[in-house]
Amino acid sequence: MQLLGRSPHDREIVRLAVPALGALAAEPLYLLADTAIVGQLGTRSLAGLAIAGTVLTAAFGVFNFLAYSTTAAVARRLGAGDRRVAAQHGVDGMWLALALGLGLMVVGIVLAPHIVDAMGASERVRPFALTYLRVSMIGAPAFLLALAAAGYLRGLQDTRTTLMIAVASNLLNLVLDVVFVFGFDWGIEGSAWSTVIAQLAAAAAYVVIVRRSARANGASIRPHRAGMRQTAVVGGPLVVRTASLLITFVAATNLAARIGDDEVAAHQIAFQMFFFLALSLDALAIAGQAMVGRLLGASDAPSARAVARRLMELGTAIGLVVGIVLAGAATWLVQGFSNDPEVRHVAVQLLLVVAVLQPLNAIVFVLDGVLIGAGDQRFLALAMIAATVGVFAPIAAVVTVADAGVLALWGALACWFVARGVALASRYSGPAWQVTGAARL
Repeated sequence: MQLLGRSPHDREIVRLAVPALGALAAEPLYLLADTAIVGQLGTRSLAGLAIAGTVLTAAFGVFNFLAYSTTAAVARRLGAGDRRVAAQHGVDGMWLALALGLGLMVVGIVLAPHIVDAMGASERVRPFALTYLRVSMIGAPAFLLALAAAGYLRGLQDTRTTLMIAVASNLLNLVLDVVFVFGFDWGIEGSAWSTVIAQLAAAAAYVVIVRRSARANGASIRPHRAGMRQTAVVGGPLVVRTASLLITFVAATNLAARIGDDEVAAHQIAFQMFFFLALSLDALAIAGQAMVGRLLGASDAPSARAVARRLMELGTAIGLVVGIVLAGAATWLVQGFSNDPEVRHVAVQLLLVVAVLQPLNAIVFVLDGVLIGAGDQRFLALAMIAATVGVFAPIAAVVTVADAGVLALWGALACWFVARGVALASRYSGPAWQVTGAARL
């Protein structure tokens, strides 16, 4: 593999990926910070956060298409030289996000008791999970609006602004977390309110920035039904793809909760660390979305493939380094999340599984980004369904029937990732994803 700087695409990859790395690493810190602080309140609070946090990750994650489809569409228009339409894509995406967020907030608050029960929370854990989930759902409109706005800025090849907003909002969340939980003694409810306030602040900042950009490029800031509908239609396959991904994680947490409170608490630590590292490695995928979309929009398919190949090389190297560091630090890391010796013991084992998965995880996320940037959403949806239904579901069923424990459950997740990697690598090797032009027809 070439050293960094030897490829003609490395400078642009670094320019986009490094700020994206900071922004993406900051995003899951909302729950990671909550996990560390709530973990000091006891195993029941941490287990409650595990239940609610997984539901929130799934509920919000389904709407990632607001960012991903917007990034791809805006980047293509940018490559084709049409900045006004690119800006209109961003504005329409934000209006759609606001509408979906309001609906999600209402549904989440009303159905929270049934959701917590469906997740298998014990009677001891249920009150904590219910409190965190209900309060956190208030932030849904702000969170989704910020997703769409971030996708617009990434499509414009601007990842620095998303980094600044992510860092600022997470610092605010951390400060409020400490004040509300320990200063005001609000417990897990205070942790949830700190996240909601930080999400509202981030959304407000994005509204100001995108409004200014839209006006500068001659786009209207009013909602256009046709544009909102187009964003929803294009994002449909991504919803299916993301829903399948998140159903797998929700199912894993559900099964872990039924194994025991200690196990689901350890699973929460491993899952949040996995999510944190996955989104950090996804910085290369963000660069792939922006660069591949722009290059295909400019009808430069050879360069798009060269960028994809280089991103996979870098992803493999980064994944190996991250995995080695995590394996070496696993015992030390768990001490910051729980005081329970049994929870720590299980969490260390799970973190070692997470460490082994990192090189494969990096490649999977890079190829996800490349194909999203190319607008190849339908294939991504089909590949995810096949891996979930054909690989994870049957293996997880065997693990459950055999009562094999939470470590075996993570083995099922590992097999699922292998299946995803094989499917994405097969698609990349062919030409079907390289459709050029201002829009993928």
